[in-house]
Amino acid sequence: MTASATAVWGRAEQQDFRSRVRGCLLGGAIGDALGAGIEFDSLEDIRTKYGQDGVTDYVPAYGRRGAVTDDTQMTLFTVDGLIRAQVRRDTGAWHPPTDIHRAHVRWAATQNNWGPDERRKDDGWLAREEWLYARREPGRACLAGLGDEGMGTLERPKNPDSKGCGAIMRSAPFGLLVGWEPQLVFQLAMECAAQTHGHPTGYLAAGAFAVVIHSLARGDDLDSAVQHALRRLAQHRGHEETTDALRHALGAVRQGMPSAARVESLGQGWTAEEALAIAVYCALVAEDIRHGLLLAVNHGGDSDSTGSICGNMLGTLHGETALPPGWLSELEGRSTILEIADDFAMEMTQGPALHSPASSSPGWLARYPRA
Repeated sequence: MTASATAVWGRAEQQDFRSRVRGCLLGGAIGDALGAGIEFDSLEDIRTKYGQDGVTDYVPAYGRRGAVTDDTQMTLFTVDGLIRAQVRRDTGAWHPPTDIHRAHVRWAATQNNWGPDERRKDDGWLAREEWLYARREPGRACLAGLGDEGMGTLERPKNPDSKGCGAIMRSAPFGLLVGWEPQLVFQLAMECAAQTHGHPTGYLAAGAFAVVIHSLARGDDLDSAVQHALRRLAQHRGHEETTDALRHALGAVRQGMPSAARVESLGQGWTAEEALAIAVYCALVAEDIRHGLLLAVNHGGDSDSTGSICGNMLGTLHGETALPPGWLSELEGRSTILEIADDFAMEMTQGPALHSPASSSPGWLARYPRA
């Protein structure tokens, strides 16, 4: 796998890109946290507990307001793996799916260990963040797929019958590789999804989502981004479920005022194509980020994942300054999310100044070891 050369970045372009990266990761985490407390509730139960409008703010989950789930945890480790891939490229080793797999194995360790192992210096800084060592309803396919050192591939995927949303919900960072061509972004997202979700819909939906984020990060509007994804999907065998789900989402936009009933007509979000369709619909009809995210979580399905995916899209589209400050202030792990977002933006725009085959910043290699 190769990527196109990265263009020279001016100051304004760097600032815009950093805002979109921050928006993507923070927006996804906010959507995740909004849905975390109602993930397993029916719409009727949500309205009984919180009123006819459903949740309008964070509700307690995992002992606090603003708590995130495995969706945000895995997304952060995806970013970590992408940075590590760029750093390891100096050694002549260039296979991003391997680096992503290793990053997700480090995430899996957080689900089984009490806390960081300080002896493992090669794990890097993210794996030493103690707050990440918490089980937040991780998907069985993710745990099973990462339960050993063997890496699934498109030819020999892990969990070949699984099309749950556990791969798509962690795939937004692939779309932030704005220096890559769309087909490479799509391919990388698919290859990494197949490491845990081997059904074609499971990995094709992840690829389509990454292309949507990629288009938004390059400045396209959301409708154009979805059309790019549909064209990319059509080139792959087994795309019909994902393509149909996206078309139903586009059709729902034209059917009248947004409502929870219209969201639920697209499914519950437990599978990859349904989660993508719900998130796309809510992002398309959103009056602003607050409206879109509340619509994305107030349904009787996988509320945290649909909220997370919708938040990734809206955050990439509008940038960090459009995110509701009240929700940002209570968001679990906000400093960590900001830190890795800024590291990713710096790596993508100024990587050669941080490391090269001849000379590298010791601090950067301590954060993102080549081993």
